[in-house]
Parts: sequence; C-alpha cells; structure tokens
Amino acid sequence: MWEYTDKVRDHFMNPRNVGEVENADGVGEVGSLACGDALKLSFKLDTDGRIADAKFKTFGCASAIASSSALTEMIKGLTLDEAARISNEDIAEYLGGLPKEKMHCSVMGREALEAAIANHRGTPLPMAQGEVVCECFGVTDLEVRRAIQESNLKSVEEITNFTKAGGGCGKCHERLEAILREVHQDLQKIIPDHRPARLTNIQKIKMIEEVLDREIRPALRKDGGDIELVDVDGDFVVVSLRGACGTCKKSQTTLKEYVEKKLREQVLESLIVEEAKS
Repeated sequence: MWEYTDKVRDHFMNPRNVGEVENADGVGEVGSLACGDALKLSFKLDTDGRIADAKFKTFGCASAIASSSALTEMIKGLTLDEAARISNEDIAEYLGGLPKEKMHCSVMGREALEAAIANHRGTPLPMAQGEVVCECFGVTDLEVRRAIQESNLKSVEEITNFTKAGGGCGKCHERLEAILREVHQDLQKIIPDHRPARLTNIQKIKMIEEVLDREIRPALRKDGGDIELVDVDGDFVVVSLRGACGTCKKSQTTLKEYVEKKLREQVLESLIVEEAKS
C-alpha cells in the first residue's frame, strides 16, 4: 500500500479541472490505455498570452490523477515559457512528495504539458524523436537520458520509477544500464567533481550546513517544516526535523529520498542521514 500525502489524497479525491477546454489553444496526449496510464491536457490562453484555463482527462492511479490535477492548478496564469520550465520534480514537490515508485506519474504530467505547448506552437516534440528503447511502454532513449540527468538516477529500478521503462518484460534492462553508464560518464566529463577525496569533520559539517541552508531548509519551510543539524559522526549525519516535518508520517521518506539524496550528491556519496532520537 502506497503512503500518500494529504495533498495527494485531496487532489485524487477532489480533482480540479477535469474535462477538456473548448476551442483549446493547445492539446497534449501522452501514454496509452495499453500501457496503463494515459493523459490528455488542454489549455486556453488569454489575450496576454497567459494560460487562462487548463483541464485534463486521465486514466491511471491515484498519483496520476493527483499529478494531473496539480499540474492544471500550477500552470494557470503562467506564460507558455514559464509553464515550460515546470519539471516533474516541481509537480511532486507541489503535492508534498510522491512514492518513488510513482514518480513516473509526475513525469507523465510534465510530458503532457510539453506536448500541449508543442501542439500550440506547431513544433515537434523533442523527446518523441528518440529511439524507442522500451517497447512495452514506448519510452525513448531521450526520455531516459533526461530523467537520469535531471533526477540523478543511479539504477535501472530508479529509471523504471521515473519513466516506466523496464517495468514490463524486462528485455530493455541491458540497454537501460548502458544508457545509465553513458550519461554518468558524460556528466563526469562535463562537470568534474571538485570535492576533496577526504574531508575533515569540520569541512564536512561546513558543507552539510551550506546545503541545508541553500536548498533543503527553504524547501521544507514552504510546507511549514524545518531541519536542524544535530551531529556528524563519520558518515552518519544526525538531524532533527522540526515543525510540520517533525510530525509528518512521511518524515522517513523526506530524510532518505530528499535530505540524504541531496547531501550525497553535493557533499559525500557515503553519507547516511538519521533522525535524532527523542
């Protein structure tokens, strides 16, 4: 049984903007009933070129419905350029998080938006121009590469969580592993790792505090939460979640899927984040 946030449950039980916009300026359809998930997004622009209305029809699970509903709320009032900058991570964050196995639902929302914008502009959809690597779900290599780069995916299982690729017959797993290696090799060439091989405890604490201040605290405070660094003992980072985060049922998911992931990316890959005992 998946653990959903209150906001996911709300958008699932009371979805906003269900249907189709009449005389839409842009329509995007992604997925298929055969694959188990399908989404149709339509929008209408006002005289200033901003999205005045947006509606969706979807076939899928609670996460798919909630992600689609949230997306329509997020894009209203935005220009197409502003809307195009919305990522699947933004959709998941708006909902207070999604189970990692359901992140592909937020990806589907982002892709439907891209398709609708491309439809309005009369331009081809870049991700659709790639080579299909997963026949079961029609996922291209370009979609897989983007997911790996943007969400720092490290395994085929994570690729499946974000794109559904590899979640069917499994014949594409070898190809997905090859793409994973290629992307990470390319990233290492483009973005050399300047972190020192060995960090003193003082250096480690300083870098952890910087990441907490720069990225993690601002994100948690948006939802009424906060985080404090309690101790650093070798690779073990002990923190205390405060405010709404301290009583949230998803606190362990926040620690492992967000806090630990950020610190491993930007400080040291071997770090293990634990919550201070009461």
